[in-house]
Amino acid sequence: MKQLSLVLMVLQVPLDYLMLLLAAVSAYALRFSDWAVALRPVQFGLDLTTFVDISVQVALIWLIIFALNGLYAVDPHQKFAGVVSKIFFACSTGVAFVALFLLFTQQPFDSRFLVAFGWGFAIIYVLLGRLLMRAAKALLYRAGLGLSDVVLIGDITMVASIEAELQTRKELGYRVVATYTTFNDRTAADILARGVDEIIFAHPRAQEAEALEALEWSQEHHIGFQYSADLFATFATNVRMHPLAGIPMVEIRRTRLDGWGRVVKRLFDIVMSIFFILLTSPIMLITSIIILFETGRPILYKNKRVGHAGTEFFTLKFRSMYVDQSTGEAYGGKAAEKKEAALIKKQNTKTGPLYKIGEDPRITPFGAFIRKYSIDELPQFFNVLGGSMSLVGPRPHQPREVAAYARHHKRVLTIKPGVTGISQISGRSDLSFEDEVRLDVYYIEHWSILLDIIIVLKTPFILFRKRTAL
Repeated sequence: MKQLSLVLMVLQVPLDYLMLLLAAVSAYALRFSDWAVALRPVQFGLDLTTFVDISVQVALIWLIIFALNGLYAVDPHQKFAGVVSKIFFACSTGVAFVALFLLFTQQPFDSRFLVAFGWGFAIIYVLLGRLLMRAAKALLYRAGLGLSDVVLIGDITMVASIEAELQTRKELGYRVVATYTTFNDRTAADILARGVDEIIFAHPRAQEAEALEALEWSQEHHIGFQYSADLFATFATNVRMHPLAGIPMVEIRRTRLDGWGRVVKRLFDIVMSIFFILLTSPIMLITSIIILFETGRPILYKNKRVGHAGTEFFTLKFRSMYVDQSTGEAYGGKAAEKKEAALIKKQNTKTGPLYKIGEDPRITPFGAFIRKYSIDELPQFFNVLGGSMSLVGPRPHQPREVAAYARHHKRVLTIKPGVTGISQISGRSDLSFEDEVRLDVYYIEHWSILLDIIIVLKTPFILFRKRTAL
């Protein structure tokens, strides 16, 4: 580990400690605010100095709980979503410890307000501290400080892809100093001469002897070693082991959204779709009126899409094209389909099974506006409420697009399509189809309700970025 990373890791402990103390003081100050006193008069006689003295000791215990929950584990690749869940659980455990201590020692302190708001402030402040530390680390890495020197060994295409990623994203903390196609004595000598910190072995089809030699050599010379996943390791995110006739079997599950995961996600969809329907109802009403005055009825456009397990359904969108130029039997019919085919052939800006017509002449002036800010997709909350879609998931595509899928593309049909998703917050319509599939498969394999919440919270921030009409 580089010295800079070590220093930042150590600094995280006192920073968390300060944030916990700040949370305690904030809760105490809020308890004596006019709003809180009017809600319920203060009944305990604990002055600020005594409260801070107690908080200093309690915060130390919370740091131990943080450590036991893995919040100080050495993992430079840990996702922030995982950190959020660990902080929530650790702070909740800390509050439980305080409650048990007060119960068994029979302390005359019963301010539930301080406990509840102390817990809330602790989560918020510790998260802010973690974000500040991550931002500081990213800035230092981008300035070229503390980077780990790495060499890449393996398949030319994979090495080039990894090298481009590491050069573009300096915040990952790597600096590529050399690349090789194979590991041999000459490669080993050159690596030693360069004094690198880590080897990244990107050759999933390499001979086992070569891979093991590279691993053993790196361990002998105290150099870090990473390798790309093999065929089954790429599917090993969701696995279940069980004996069958006395033989250990590994079952590869399609997604975490089985059993209770599916139930929790459906409940989340129902509650949040109702919330968003109520929240956006004024916007939907105004949009409906403008469409009616601009081009008449119908206001909604129903388009056939492919959903979970290949089932077909109709998505609901505000109509953004002229009626006679919208595809579908209820709209422009065969003539509209023929015109669309000609436009795709002439003005398609996408590669792969999807299409995107640049400067589409069929879109109305107001239609261009609602597409730019995704207002046209608001009726899809009714799809979510009805169960044909989920709030978060892969985007639904048309049957003719799905018919052109390669085999690995069909993994996105494992779950229900979503109104928003990880690919939408990562690049909207600017991503290539392969990148979109890669992100959606990652979501499918790593789903959690916390990940859904994060994606939903991030979505509004990308709506006002410029979007080309689809």
